[in-house]
Formats: sequence, C-alpha cells, structure tokens
Amino acid sequence: MRFLHSLVFLAAGAASAASSWGFDDATLTVGSRKPSSDAGPSFKEKFSQKSPLSQNVPFSTSETLKLSLTTQEKGKGNRPHQAFLILREATTGVEAPFPLTVKDNGRATVEIKHAELPVQHLTSSEPLTASLVLASFGSSDGYNSAVFDITVKHDPTAAPAKYEKPMRYGKLEEIHHIFRADPKSPPKIISLVFVLAVLATIPAVLIGWVALGANADHLSKALSAAPVSHAVFFGSIVAMEGVFFLYYVSWTLFQVLPVIAIVGTATFLSGTRALGEVQSRRLAGER
Repeated sequence: MRFLHSLVFLAAGAASAASSWGFDDATLTVGSRKPSSDAGPSFKEKFSQKSPLSQNVPFSTSETLKLSLTTQEKGKGNRPHQAFLILREATTGVEAPFPLTVKDNGRATVEIKHAELPVQHLTSSEPLTASLVLASFGSSDGYNSAVFDITVKHDPTAAPAKYEKPMRYGKLEEIHHIFRADPKSPPKIISLVFVLAVLATIPAVLIGWVALGANADHLSKALSAAPVSHAVFFGSIVAMEGVFFLYYVSWTLFQVLPVIAIVGTATFLSGTRALGEVQSRRLAGER
C-alpha cells in the first residue's frame, strides 16, 4: 500500500515536470568583445536545468557576458512569451531584467555588457544572483529559478561608479518671479526738443509753398465743390497725429491699432475724393 502511495506521488511529480517550462543545453561565456583582442574567453562553461553552475562567474570591466540556451516546454524546444535573465543584488534587492532573444525552435541568447549593470550592481561587494524566468500562455507552469552567481570585478585604475539620486516629482520651493518694469517714455525735455524741431519746420514749409506758387484763392472754390471730402481729409490727418500723441502719452498698442484702422480708412476715402476735385480743376486749367 505504501509502495502504491509513493508511486502515485512520483507519477504526479513527473506529470507536473512534463507540463512546465525549462531549459537545456546552456552555455555561459564571459570575455572581451573587442576585435583587437586575440585572447579567448575568460570563462566558458556549459550547464543545464538539472545541473546548474556551482561556481561564481567572474565578470570584469570591458567584458561581455553571453548566455545561450534552449527553452523547452514539456521537454521540447519552444518559444515562450516571456524570457528574462534577472540579476539581483542581495543587499538592496535591486533587480535588473535582461530579455532573451528567442527563436521559434527555442534557441535563446542574451548578451550583457559590464557597463549595462546598474550602479547598485557595480558597487556591490557580494555576488549577484542570476535567475532565469520563462513563462507563456497556456497550462504549462513557468520557470523561475537561480542558475548561477556573478562576481563583479572592477578596474582599479578606473574611477569608481557613483550612485546618483534619481529625480523625483514632488513639491518644490516657491518661486518668486521678478518681472521687468514697463517701458517708460523718455524725459520731457527730450520730447520738448523734438517737438520744437518739428514746429520749426512749419515756417519753412509755408515759405516753400509760397515760392512754388500756391494759390490760396481756390480754397473757397475747393470747399464749395467738395466740402465734406476736404474737411474729412484734413480732419483725419489731424486725428492721426492725435492718435500718435495719445500712444506716446498713455495708450497701448492694442488701443491704437483699431483707431488707426478707422482713421486710415477715412483718410483714404476722403483723400481720394479730395484729390479728384483738385485734379478736375487742374484739367480745367484753373491751376
């Protein structure tokens, strides 16, 4: 009866092992990947799921660790949905996963450079535990077990790796902005000088007007022929100068632009009619 009971347990264990993921024909190689290096790998060993590596694997600077194996499902080569080699640091518990490149027949490889290890692994004084994780969809149980240990070696001539605190998003210190002061008008004395310079040109304009033969007698005739056009044209010019003055004194650009658009339109329309009246008198030989 006891023999039959033991036989049932053995059969159940064999069925469970037959319906789970595993690996076989694994080869671990550690060596330099430089083309100029003629030396062979510093470490190369074969192992399997039933006989994992018992010795620590040395992993020095400028070396590359390469693992090649065959993933199996129910004892046959197959491609799992997930295949990772996870390196775990014993003190901090930090894990670094490295995915395996797997073909359809189960042949899988992964390469890890010494510089790709996290800072916690590079500064660890204890061996790193390398675990293999295989899992996929279906009823087969996944595989997750340690396969070997790695002893990280450092170059004594190189600068030691330093841990940098990662950036954390959170509440920061209050920021007090200092805005630039609003632009100010120049001193009044400078503005007064330019105003006087402009006003001083008015007598020169009047003298030149008389010298060129301006005829002020036509003023009444022009106003009687097109009073609205001449009045609006002259008034729009004065209004435009007033807008510029207000912009200089207090108005902003957004206040000035709509008013300039309205005054400019009035100047264009009235000026067209006013100049048309002047041209009609010129063609009649009155000017």
